[in-house]
Amino acid sequence: MLTPDEIEAVVLGAQWVAGHPDKVLSNAARDVVAKIATVVPENLRPYIIEPSVGVKPGTEEPEESTDTASLRSAIRNGLKLRLRCRSEAGKETDRTVWPVILGYAETSRLLVAWCELRQSFRHFRTGRVIDFEVLDETNGLRPGELRRRWQRWREENVRNP
Repeated sequence: MLTPDEIEAVVLGAQWVAGHPDKVLSNAARDVVAKIATVVPENLRPYIIEPSVGVKPGTEEPEESTDTASLRSAIRNGLKLRLRCRSEAGKETDRTVWPVILGYAETSRLLVAWCELRQSFRHFRTGRVIDFEVLDETNGLRPGELRRRWQRWREENVRNP
């Protein structure tokens, strides 16, 4: 059985996910809390109904048109993507990428991917993705290999504060 701290950790994480514009994950977060509430003993339900932790209420994030469910599916299946993106300066580019992970930050979502054009890992803000297509072509790597390469790249290239 879950401990009170574990329950509150799950509730806190679910609150955070539910507060983001990814409707599929937002609904899934609410559903998981409801499922936990039905299976925990009565004495643990107050930790779900009235947890001692909570997510800071924020302003509504702008709705994005990016289909994150398709992005997550492409990541799970090792499929390449063709992206049309807009840079911060407004320039549009087309890229073929190998998606690694969809990252959630406080105010944005990032698609981390190997970029065939740049021959390196890049971060693409989903809010700047104009359009994308899931290609019927895999990255050709064993499951987990692209993520391991990205993790090595991060260790070599990203400085942690």
